[in-house]
Amino acid sequence: MTPQFAREVAGRRPDAAGARQWAGLGMLALPTLLLSMDVTVLYLAVPRLVADLRPSGEQMLWITDVYGFMIAGLLVTMGTLGDRIGRRRLLMWGAGAFGAASVAAAYAPSAEALIATRALLGIAGATLMPSTLALIGNMFRDARQRGTAIGVWAASLSGGVALGPVVGGALLESFGWRAAFLIAVPVMALLLVGAPLLLPEYRDATAGRPDLVSVVLSLVAMLTIVYGVKLLSHGGDPVLSGGIVLAGLAAGVVFWRRQRGLADPVLDVALFRNRAFTGALLVLLLGLAATAGTYLFVTRFLQGVEGLSPLVAGLWLVPSSVAMILTSLAAPVLVRRLPERVVVAGSLAVSAAGFLLLALLDQAAGLPLLIAGIVVMYVGQGPIIALGTDLVVGSTPPEKAGSAAAMSETSTELGLALGVAALGSVGAAVYRQAVPAALPAGLPSEATSAARDSIEAAVTAVAHLPPAQAEAVLIPAREAFTAGLNLVAGIGAGVTLALAVLALVALRGRPPVAEPASGETAEALGRT
Repeated sequence: MTPQFAREVAGRRPDAAGARQWAGLGMLALPTLLLSMDVTVLYLAVPRLVADLRPSGEQMLWITDVYGFMIAGLLVTMGTLGDRIGRRRLLMWGAGAFGAASVAAAYAPSAEALIATRALLGIAGATLMPSTLALIGNMFRDARQRGTAIGVWAASLSGGVALGPVVGGALLESFGWRAAFLIAVPVMALLLVGAPLLLPEYRDATAGRPDLVSVVLSLVAMLTIVYGVKLLSHGGDPVLSGGIVLAGLAAGVVFWRRQRGLADPVLDVALFRNRAFTGALLVLLLGLAATAGTYLFVTRFLQGVEGLSPLVAGLWLVPSSVAMILTSLAAPVLVRRLPERVVVAGSLAVSAAGFLLLALLDQAAGLPLLIAGIVVMYVGQGPIIALGTDLVVGSTPPEKAGSAAAMSETSTELGLALGVAALGSVGAAVYRQAVPAALPAGLPSEATSAARDSIEAAVTAVAHLPPAQAEAVLIPAREAFTAGLNLVAGIGAGVTLALAVLALVALRGRPPVAEPASGETAEALGRT
């Protein structure tokens, strides 16, 4: 037991968590770490997967995207289901299903089979994500300890992003693309063994049966919105993509109106009357949208402009992930000394400074300024994820923790999808407008056509050209891509500064996080 932990136990309140809850937090960090690491590992595995299964371009998009579709579509339903049947039970069902689907995905004989198993993984993942967060909200009722616990949860998200390139790269080098899925099996087995021992059960005893019409409406709304956004991000017809998104929004409006008239709704829309709850969701949604869109261009810059391999590019991004881990863990300490709204707004301002550094990036500054910008950006993002999530979960009663956790995760998923689609389209438009005018005459038509499409296509197209012609294509392509990154990062800076103002308003009047009272040790220990 560390000295810090001993002080926590010695001075805690009657509702404070004990050793079992802290050990249970370590158990809940496992699936969180795995799910965030899984995305990075899969992207590293794509080249070998393509060589083995030979999927078409459309099938490859479904292999990478169907997982996110199913998670986004089912989060609200699964969060509410956990409230009704028990959050530990749902977590264990999800862990078993995730492990089984991971084995099936690892040994998928075809692209079609892999798409189907990835969909099953998404369904199982939708049970894991809100269950872990809701259980943390139930296990840690003391505001100070809950903030620390959610800081650890947020740090595990960042840890997965940091470990993904390192662990994934080593596994893929030794065992091939199937290891990207098999890595989940021992983690889920450990969760199935440890959950009954360390995690208590929580459920809403007064909850009725879920309204199936609401479940369908929620699924249709989320799936169509996310599908439309992702279709746009992959270069789909803007009119068709917009129509799909509007159809999803219409289904969401019908869903919302139906919830207001139900005695036992799937989603309690009254939660949105809480200003802190709604403000925190907006910060998570828009803040992650700005981060995801910029991060997309940063990773592409490392490979397309700097010419790094995926593994080396991932290693250069480890410092930013470490920065987010440290600031996620520091956030609960900061809110004991400063008002919550000041910490959130200040963190957003720091993140905006990182965006601004990226907005000033040019090829002369290159890698040092890029890494500095992404590190500063993530220094500010760590407290936002930790405190924003804590605000969402802590603003709701225990029986609604599953619904609140699902809304937090839904904001995260939507933010990631919106950021990649919207800011990806903006950056691509800048690139495609700048490149044609900058390319000199006399180059091979295949190279110029590829250069107009994307930086990656340009790099591939010039691989067999003489050095002088290759540079004539790559120099304007790199400059155009950097200009796109500059604009995307500038938009990110504007969004985060606006969110800083929103946080100061929405979180006004929030009581400070209290220090634990002393002298309550005996009663507190008797509860563990």
